Amino acid sequence: MSTATNTGPAPGDVLLEVKDLRKYFPVNKGVFGRAAGRVHAVDGISFWIRQGETLGLVGESGCGKSTAGKTILRLIDPTSGVIEWRGERIDALDRAGMRPFRRELQAVFQDPYSSLNPRLRAADIVAEPIRNYEDVSAAQVKERVAWLFAKVGLREDQLVKFPYEFSGGQRQRLGIARALALKPKLIVCDEPVSALDVSVQAQVINLLGDLQAEFGVSYLFVAHDLAVVEHISHRVAVMYLGKLVELTDKKSLFRDPQHPYTEALLSAVPVPDPGMKQKRIILSGDVPSPITPPPGCRFHTRCPYAEARCRVEEPAMKEVRPGHFVACHLRDIAVVAAAP
Repeated sequence: MSTATNTGPAPGDVLLEVKDLRKYFPVNKGVFGRAAGRVHAVDGISFWIRQGETLGLVGESGCGKSTAGKTILRLIDPTSGVIEWRGERIDALDRAGMRPFRRELQAVFQDPYSSLNPRLRAADIVAEPIRNYEDVSAAQVKERVAWLFAKVGLREDQLVKFPYEFSGGQRQRLGIARALALKPKLIVCDEPVSALDVSVQAQVINLLGDLQAEFGVSYLFVAHDLAVVEHISHRVAVMYLGKLVELTDKKSLFRDPQHPYTEALLSAVPVPDPGMKQKRIILSGDVPSPITPPPGCRFHTRCPYAEARCRVEEPAMKEVRPGHFVACHLRDIAVVAAAP
């Protein structure tokens, strides 16, 4: 029986590998702040990302996808699990130990305004990581910043502006330029277009695709908009209540989803044909609390196909067809051997 952690490309192709990653947050109550529980934000997820690949990480708000991205970047420390960057573990490194890896691991955040220093001019925002990590002259920094501005579609006269003088889309371009400043290998994009107008979203998505084609950078693209994920991703991982429930290439996911939760998500995606009728799957109930997640399959409280087994036994991630992994008891009989 194959799992997502032992089936995949040759080790040399993998930039990032995550194994059984967990992040719990304590819940404190009372005058003395005693621990009364913990939030299971990320509860044992495993995946890998190749060089030059985009992995989309999707799910409802609160499922833990943004926390997963921040934990991988070591902006917050994992509770347990393994994070390997090019075969080297980084999950237990302290701040000094992580410094050499910061050049290769960068982020683009959801809010393009709050992620930028309002007191710095645009040129200094992009130049700051270069000055912190490279011993280069002021003239070289200025030249690199101007080059980065041109790459992300910003004008030279905007170098002296402050963040408040930019539109939302321009601020996100500025954030992308900053992320590219150190020529990273992986960028975690945490809902990078959700705060933008639809027309601007398309521009930013196309920009990310162009930059990937030119520089070979990989993306972990965190989003809840499946239409955006379908456009930019090579593979897609679906997350529910801290767990991965499905992982495969985007064509397989959108053509033949194997998990009931994925089916429900896809049924909610608008169809650009007014004459086409699409059956909407309405899930009953609310998402359970991540403080006290249900036993067995975490989706069983809302799943229309739930059986007795689903309520007591947690499904393992299995390969139901080559490269297509799913955690669902309904697919046990369909397990196949991995592709050669």
